Amino acid sequence: MAETASVAERRRSFGARFWRAPGARWPALIILAVCLAALAGPALWHESATAQGNLVTMQNRPPSAAHPFGTDEASRDVFARVLLGARVSLSVAALSVLISITIGTLYGLVAGYAGGRVDSALMRLIDAMLSIPRVLLLLAVLALWYPVPVTGLILLLGLTGWFGVSRLVRAEVRVARNRDFISAARALGASHARIMLRHLLPNVLAPVIIAATLGVGNVIVLEAGLSYLGIGVQQPLPSWGSIFLDGSASMATAWWVALFPGLAIVITVLAFNVLGDSLRDLLDPRQVDRQGAPALERPRRKHGPRARA
Repeated sequence: MAETASVAERRRSFGARFWRAPGARWPALIILAVCLAALAGPALWHESATAQGNLVTMQNRPPSAAHPFGTDEASRDVFARVLLGARVSLSVAALSVLISITIGTLYGLVAGYAGGRVDSALMRLIDAMLSIPRVLLLLAVLALWYPVPVTGLILLLGLTGWFGVSRLVRAEVRVARNRDFISAARALGASHARIMLRHLLPNVLAPVIIAATLGVGNVIVLEAGLSYLGIGVQQPLPSWGSIFLDGSASMATAWWVALFPGLAIVITVLAFNVLGDSLRDLLDPRQVDRQGAPALERPRRKHGPRARA
């Protein structure tokens, strides 16, 4: 009972520190707003993201009250396409990061806990995979597998993004496996699977959460780049990268078609990166000073004769 109360108290403390930190609060609110717009926006907005209007009168119309982001060369509403593109881009990024984090965490747990020759063999395999640039690997696979469905794109992004996570988890596990609570679990007869999942996994969740937050932003940029090259999300399903591609040919005359999806990519990725950096400061115990105050909440040093004394 006391342990449950202690866990609840730590959660409340972390929530309070998270909300007081501007570097964590504002990016989280921006990400929440983008997610809500992606979930509810396409259903609430009166225009369709794929329906074409009159090609003579509605083509490349500038932003107005009826079309806040204007229309593209196919007379489609850009605002509706950006809302639907947010759903596609965020879904692809979130699901692919979930796959990569799951595989990388399990792989790193096994490698770090096993040690010895098993660890060496598993890490040499990771070194070999890291020697291949991820972008070149994706370009080669997607060029051969064209057109790629959204499910296939998610799997490819997830299966090529877990190598760094596994090295991070393996390093944390190698430190934690020599602690007293692991020795006590072995003495009590706990199985290897129980030790890894019940005792070691909670101790590596903090860096995994940070890596996942930063990974979502990276995958959004990667998916947008692939879609811009025409080998990512295929038409008529829009993503931010494919919408940007639609407007890149008419930047001089219809700048709004590429501007708004580009801003959406920049703002969302920046929010995820800033949130990841703030979570690192809040969750990493090495960022805590001797008094126990997180780096984001360290009191400012007072200046004056009394402080210098």
